[in-house]
Order: sequence, then structure tokens, then C-alpha cells
Amino acid sequence: MYRVRLRHMLAAAVSFAAMLSASRAEEPGYGPKTYDRTLEALITHEDIAGRGGWPKVPGSASALKPDSQGPDVALLKQRLMLSGDLPPDALPGDVYDAAVVAAVKRFQRRHGLSDLGTVGRLTLKALNVPVEVRLNQLTATLERLKGNGFSFTGRYVVVNIPGASAEAVDGGVVQRRHLAIVGRPDRPSPVLQASITSVNLNPYWTVPMSIVKADIIPHMRKDPGFIAKSNMKLLGAENREIDPASVNWASLSNPYFYVRQEPGPTNSLGQLKIDMPNSEAVYMHDTPKKSLFRNDVRFNSSGCARIEGVRDLAAWLLEGTEWNQPAIEAEIAKGERKNIALKKAVPVAWVYMTGWQDAEGLVQFRDDIYGLDTPQGIVTSTIQPRRPKPKPVVAPTEAAPATAKLPQPVVRPAAPAAVAIQ
Repeated sequence: MYRVRLRHMLAAAVSFAAMLSASRAEEPGYGPKTYDRTLEALITHEDIAGRGGWPKVPGSASALKPDSQGPDVALLKQRLMLSGDLPPDALPGDVYDAAVVAAVKRFQRRHGLSDLGTVGRLTLKALNVPVEVRLNQLTATLERLKGNGFSFTGRYVVVNIPGASAEAVDGGVVQRRHLAIVGRPDRPSPVLQASITSVNLNPYWTVPMSIVKADIIPHMRKDPGFIAKSNMKLLGAENREIDPASVNWASLSNPYFYVRQEPGPTNSLGQLKIDMPNSEAVYMHDTPKKSLFRNDVRFNSSGCARIEGVRDLAAWLLEGTEWNQPAIEAEIAKGERKNIALKKAVPVAWVYMTGWQDAEGLVQFRDDIYGLDTPQGIVTSTIQPRRPKPKPVVAPTEAAPATAKLPQPVVRPAAPAAVAIQ
């Protein structure tokens, strides 16, 4: 009887631990607990550094396959054991067995790589990043979180730029996880906070003048049919259409028109845009190039964030309205532009985290793609607290003494007009 009861108690404990682990796994990577968890990871990696770090894995390890045997396997196992990916009891031996495959997959998941279980080029590169660099990444994240000005409300969206990923959070629980494509190093995505206010179906794309000069003019010099093939129009004063053949593309340096891409499945914004007004003029959107989401390295945009499964995210944002996912799909199929306001604006943060510990206890690392894990870079990539709105000036009453001075209103320079980039 005692043994049966003990088995039941153990089974209940295992079940509770599994539930707790699943619950923790649903907590966001960027949330109120991220600082404390990342501090734990920092202490762990300081201990690793104090013991000499981990060994360098030779390039020949990329030829290893399951059941391979030899000194390269033994060295790989030692490296994986020191970072906590391989249990110490699996260290003896030099065979690339199931335990090594599992450890490599765990390592790959922690570094945002496809978990194939073999050592490819990107995995080898990540294995050979010195522990001192990893310490710097964790320290940079802690510094950013220490000065963080974002309030973790009940419902918010976060895009982690180095991770090229997005999460939709409600009540401290991740409701949606999405792969993202963010800005390439020469056109980086900005760190910011804003509010998502609407969803735009079948949007136009007004091409930023910087992209017109850098991309479209060179394309037109090589291929005069590029504008037409891309479903674009040249629009001048009073939105009058200009014939591309009338433009001297060879000598053009300062366009006297703007370029607009018409709605449709080939539009660079795809068929859905999530509007989040901000001074950087960036937003989240669909893309016709969905094959890019299959890449481990997803830094291909001109600053905006392309979101995999963006229609699913839009349906979540529009909860509480009549616009569920089938309704969104039906409206998109009409091919007409439609702006849908959210019932309540949802805060959004674009953050820069290259090292952190997640809710499962896994220490995550991503490449410092923009080189911002420096003292100055940390300052510029930390979300700043929002400034309170100036209080309105109160008119004096008749009883106010003649010598009383009114507070002077704060005069701020008008912000320059922002041009959206994608």
C-alpha cells in the first residue's frame, strides 16, 4: 500500500513539474523576470570563465555525423558539457551518439539556429565564440534592462531585433510567437516603443526617397521596365501619374516625383501592415518573400519588421472586434484597401537583446548584428522612458494678484515629417 501511494505521489510530482515547466515556457523572453534570470546566467558564465572557458572546436568537426568517432568528437563533447548542453555523465567516450545529437540540438536552439543535430558553419561559429564575449552580451542585456523604460502591461508585442523574432504577450503569457525579418546592418531596425493602433489590409507602399535613390534608380538604369514589372507608379504634383519613359534615369539624382507600389500579393508590404505610429516611421508587415523565413540569418529588410504569420498576429490584435482571421482573409481577397482600428491600442517594444536567460532556464545568445554591445551602443539601444505630457496652462482667475506670473508653455520644435521604410 505504501509503495502504491509513493508511486502516486511521484507521478503527481512529475506531472506538476511538467505543468510548471510548460507554464514557464510560455513566459515571454522580454518581460519583468528577464533581468533576474539573465543575472543568473551571468553568474554561471563568470564561473565558466574563471575555470578557463571552453575549448575551440576545429573546423574538421563540421564533417562529423552521428556514429562518427575520434578526437574531434571528444573535444566537441567537452565543449558542450562546459556550456551545460551535454550532461557530465555522457562525457566519456568519443562516439557521436544520441546524447551528442541531443546536445548539439539544444545548443542550436539556444543560438537561434535550426536544430539539425550536426555541426554546420553557423553552429561551428557559435561554438567558438569565447566565453568573454558571451559575458559581455549578458552584461549588455542587463544594462539595457536596468535602464529600460518600457512598462510590461497586460497586453503587448515585442520584437527582439538580434533574435529576428516577435512575441505577442497577454497577462505575462506568450500568446503568439513569430519569426521576423529585420533590418540589415546598413539599414538597421531601431530600438523603440510605440502603440499599435490599426491594421491595414491591401496597403499601398510609398517608397522612401532613400530607397528610390539607392535601389530604384539603379534598377531603372539597368532595366527600364522595372517600375511596371514591380506594379509601381510614379506620382508627381497633385498625384498626377508620370510616364517612367519620360524620365532621364541616367542623370537623375534628385527625383521630382515619388514612387508608390500598388496593393496586391507582390507588394513589398505583402497584403497586411500593422500600423504603429513612431518617429522612425517603421512598422510590422507581411511580405511576398516568405521563403526568407526559412533562413537562420534573417537580416534582410530596410528597417521594418516582416512577420511570419502576420495575419494570425493581426487577428490577435483585433480581438474584441468583428475582425477574426476568416473575416480578415475574406477582406484581403477583395483586393481593396481597408484600415481597421484596434479596439484598444497595444504597446509594442522593439528591443536589442543578444544574451538572456529564458523561462526554461536556457541561456539564449544571438549575434550582435549591429555592433551595439559597447558602452555607447548600450545607451543608444536602450528604450528610454516616455516623457510625460506637459500640463496645460491654467488661465488666471480674477482674484489672482496683478504680480502673479503664469507658467510659460513648453514650446517644442515640430518633428520632421517621417517617411515609412520597409
